[in-house]
Order: sequence, then structure tokens, then C-alpha cells
Amino acid sequence: MAIEHDFFGLLESGPDGSIFWSENVEFGDQSVTVDLTAPDQDDVSQAALDVAAALVSSIELIDRTSREAMVSQLSDRTSEVTEYILQQQEDLGAEIENFFVDVSGDTHIDVIKALQFMSMTILADEHGGDDPFAVLEYALDPDATDDVLLVNLSSDGSVLSVTSAD
Repeated sequence: MAIEHDFFGLLESGPDGSIFWSENVEFGDQSVTVDLTAPDQDDVSQAALDVAAALVSSIELIDRTSREAMVSQLSDRTSEVTEYILQQQEDLGAEIENFFVDVSGDTHIDVIKALQFMSMTILADEHGGDDPFAVLEYALDPDATDDVLLVNLSSDGSVLSVTSAD
């Protein structure tokens, strides 16, 4: 079986009924891996695919919204964003500035600006539910795959949470 969609094309299901789509999306000077997945194609609606297509099409706005959510957590010293930044400072020391795209003097803001938007995973079967519909992965060092921040989005594109992968 398969699902046809204007944006994603033909989404064929695997032997277990799951669907998967992957593409690299370019914006600015970044290349973001976008995956759409669902364990059972019967749980994926056309509306979910339409929302997923809208997220991919507005990836720059999604990135900005995610970074704003990170900045909003800086006032909480126990937030995962603050803890992530402090851990990066501890691990990298003065070398952290080598990752910065702009040095403003506010290290926390500079880290958030310097984060690489690595991937967006769309969980198409979670449309309209309480669980994340999309998970965005950010890393200061793209080679440090364990040191990432995850931004969880609802199907309306709003940020549910920002967590670390630890």
C-alpha cells in the first residue's frame, strides 16, 4: 500500500506497514535532514501530511521559533538550555568561541546563534495528539552527536519543550 501526497510524492509502506520519507532541505548556509516517519501508514491522515509539508516549507520560521524558545529559557538556571550551554562551556573552554558565528559578549546568546540545525523528524502519526509531532535537533558541534538540544513541536508548530539528549 502507499499514500500519495502533492509535497511528499508517493509514500510507500514497508512490509510492517510503516512509512518513511527523507530529504535534505537547504536554507541559508545550512543543510537540514528532514525525515517523515510513522510506524503504521493507517495512522497517517492527509491533514497530517499537509501540516508536515507546511513545516518543511517554513523551516526557516520553525528554526527562528525554536531559537526564540531556547532564549526564553535562559532566565531559568535549571533549564535544559542553560545546562546544555554550561556543559558546552565546561567541555570546550575558550575553544567555544571557535564555533560562534558572531561574538556579542553574551556567551549564552552566542551559543544559541551558533547551534547547527541538524535535523527535523516528523512523527506523522502524532498529528493532533499530545506527543510531539516534530523533533528538531540542534548541536553546537555537528560531530558531537550526543551533545544536542531537541526542540519538540506540536502539530500547530508551537514549541512544546526543549530538552537535551542526555
